[in-house]
Amino acid sequence: MADYVAAIDQGTTSTRCMIFNHSGETVSIDQVEHEQIMPNPGWVEHDPMEVWENTKKVIRGAMQKASLTATDIAAVGITNQRETTVVWDKNTGKPYHNAVVWMDTRNKDSVAELAKDGGQDRFRPQVGLPLATYFSGLKIKWLLDNVPEIREAADKGDAIFGNMDTWVIWNLTGGPNGGAHVTDVTNASRTMLMNLETLDWNADIAETMGVPLSMLPEIKSSSEVYGNTLADGSFGGEIPVAGDLGDQQAATVGQTCFSPGEAKNTYGTGCFMIMNTGEEIVPSENGLLTTLCYKFGDQPAVYALEGSIAITGALVQWLRDNLRLINTAPDVENLAKTVDDNGGIYFVPAFSGLYAPYWKDTARGAIVGMTRFINRGHFARATLEASAYQTREVLDAMNADSGVNLTALKVDGGMVYNDMLMQFQADVLGVPVVRPKVAETTALGAAYAAGLAVGFWKDTDEMRSNWGIDQTWDPSEDDTARTSMYAMWKKAVTRTFDWLD
Repeated sequence: MADYVAAIDQGTTSTRCMIFNHSGETVSIDQVEHEQIMPNPGWVEHDPMEVWENTKKVIRGAMQKASLTATDIAAVGITNQRETTVVWDKNTGKPYHNAVVWMDTRNKDSVAELAKDGGQDRFRPQVGLPLATYFSGLKIKWLLDNVPEIREAADKGDAIFGNMDTWVIWNLTGGPNGGAHVTDVTNASRTMLMNLETLDWNADIAETMGVPLSMLPEIKSSSEVYGNTLADGSFGGEIPVAGDLGDQQAATVGQTCFSPGEAKNTYGTGCFMIMNTGEEIVPSENGLLTTLCYKFGDQPAVYALEGSIAITGALVQWLRDNLRLINTAPDVENLAKTVDDNGGIYFVPAFSGLYAPYWKDTARGAIVGMTRFINRGHFARATLEASAYQTREVLDAMNADSGVNLTALKVDGGMVYNDMLMQFQADVLGVPVVRPKVAETTALGAAYAAGLAVGFWKDTDEMRSNWGIDQTWDPSEDDTARTSMYAMWKKAVTRTFDWLD
């Protein structure tokens, strides 16, 4: 009998395979980073073939570390960096171009052009999203408009599109030899091409963007069998590929936020807060996204409000790789502890413009409040504080849209092991911040979706029983962080507006 479920977490900076037991505990993990390709300012790309090779590598690594075979694995779930766009030849499996990453802003002219008729919210009633460089449909449009080979192949019916979930599933299940060209509702909801109510592709919007429907994958639920891994593949046998969730929705499932009003915040390359709104589609009036939370099999779709922040953990990477102020990402906390406060500086990392709640593509990053007093420690501290302030902005918008004031925030992702950041987050929000025992909830959520589809877990109550608290940070009695410091942050944000004409 299979005692485990595997999850492939294809993220912005790395790909990993994690294997979980029935209690939701990590049995094995293997992880490999991939190259960040930046050919021009504002452009970010990944090599899809490198990602696929890394996927195979981490599968073999995780299986070998736990001494498992395919017969030990009940199902495989996929979770992925959303909006990152790949177009490839369905006959050969060869990508026509590097993947255009979610934070890439090269399509800003298309956004401006489409917004001339109906404004930034032109398609929001149908898709829940504002016009922004962020979403996949506009990235497909850029590729079709700027890479002649892709337009020609699309017209012939040879070019197909997918977010990274679709790319991985297609390759896992056979590639050119019968691979499943599918996506789930959560990923489809990030393309700006799916109708929130019907859960089908919106032909009118696709036509407006010049995207042939023939390129698009079939939309499935987040928990069902899409196909099997290959007998001679990296798992070494046929296993049902049965779960698919965009990374932030996967983290929401991993945090077992199954009731309306429950919310989580994931601290990764960017920061993403999602609140479950149940079977109700809640339009946002405060700069949030209305999106799919999950859909399990034949059950009704569950919706969510989301606040997306482009740069949080990526800012720590920037300190490491571009400025070389630290050697490893965890060093940022020790450097920040060398000073008592931020020295009066505020770092607004609008490298790709501002996402929620502003949605300003023309904003760019700024460090304000500089004096000769400032040193490396202040840079590190301001870097961490930026994540907390941006989260506060999203939470304020979420409270206003939902009418529900959160009493605690569940957190996950790599940055939640930074105690200084988590305490400052609680101070800025004024509510407790709670880290679960399994903080890598993105992969766990994908595993839950896959396991649910094959009966490994019987229902959401069984998943809830696995969730437990690891640590809680309570807000301090000193309200400076959530009053005067937050007011200075809001002032700093305005300095980034309309930097580009």
